[in-house]
Amino acid sequence: MVMQQITGWSDAMEQILRLFPIRIREYFLETDIFEKFSGELEEIRVRVNQPIELVTARGAYFLKNGTLVRLPDRQCLSVTAEDLRQMSTLMSQYSLYAYEEEVRQGFLTVEGGHRIGVCGQVTEKAGAIGRIYPILYLNIRIARERKECGKTVYEQLWENDEPENTLVLSAPGTGKTTLLRDLIRLFSNGDEVHSGKRIGLVDERSEIAGCLHGIPQNDVGIRTDVLDGCPKVEGMMLLVRSMAPEILAVDEIGGVEDFSAMQYALRCGCYLLATVHAGSLEELFQKPGWDKCRDEQLFGRYVVISKEDGKRRYQVKTADEIYRKWD
Repeated sequence: MVMQQITGWSDAMEQILRLFPIRIREYFLETDIFEKFSGELEEIRVRVNQPIELVTARGAYFLKNGTLVRLPDRQCLSVTAEDLRQMSTLMSQYSLYAYEEEVRQGFLTVEGGHRIGVCGQVTEKAGAIGRIYPILYLNIRIARERKECGKTVYEQLWENDEPENTLVLSAPGTGKTTLLRDLIRLFSNGDEVHSGKRIGLVDERSEIAGCLHGIPQNDVGIRTDVLDGCPKVEGMMLLVRSMAPEILAVDEIGGVEDFSAMQYALRCGCYLLATVHAGSLEELFQKPGWDKCRDEQLFGRYVVISKEDGKRRYQVKTADEIYRKWD
């Protein structure tokens, strides 16, 4: 009966609701706050014996007697260890063992491409994480495709009818993965001005394509080949060898090995589309090893994302602008 009541909600919220025990679903269904608020939700934080936290660009909220409050107290909707046990069962489709390897990596991707970070009791095995059970803390990151959010940026990433090697940078939580996903879709599909490009996507944490059993839940374009759950370096090398991509896309690069893989891809004739954690260009070039990126001028475009008054702003800078400043 409860599942029938959900009908009419947005697909994303239906998928999220199905992760919760019946008593919590019923709480959400008895009020209309969760649905009205859903368009702004970015994360739902679930912690054992603590109030459920709803995270938005404007800040965090808690549910109390059918209303949203900023400051939690004992009357706010909270979860128990039993609730979290049920959630673990539901999000693993009644077979946590089958998803044990994903959980051991600290996250699980569910229907709709939503990514759930997990934390709890760790069992050690040979000096590494053997198992996380029971799961007592969850970070449900709501996957939303913001199609066309990258359209204006996309139009600035071409030079002489060819794509530029592009690096997207921002502080955590400001939408670089969302922008990357849309840019991949746009490059892959093409438009009336530019033909579509073959994309090789290394989706190490299943955040971009949001694959479930290897099948993308998000629209990453008609010419995109996805390597899901694969480490970045190995994935970049494999895609170049096996799929001959015109553009190689990867999220959150950083290590020395990443640079070597990117250089290999460039020598093979691929263009790069990548992201990195950095709040500014100054912060980026202060990171260990990134002077090499600057000195070798790996990227022709830099997209800096900032957030003001809850709104994302994209600033595209050319290589000439960047490197002239650092000469």
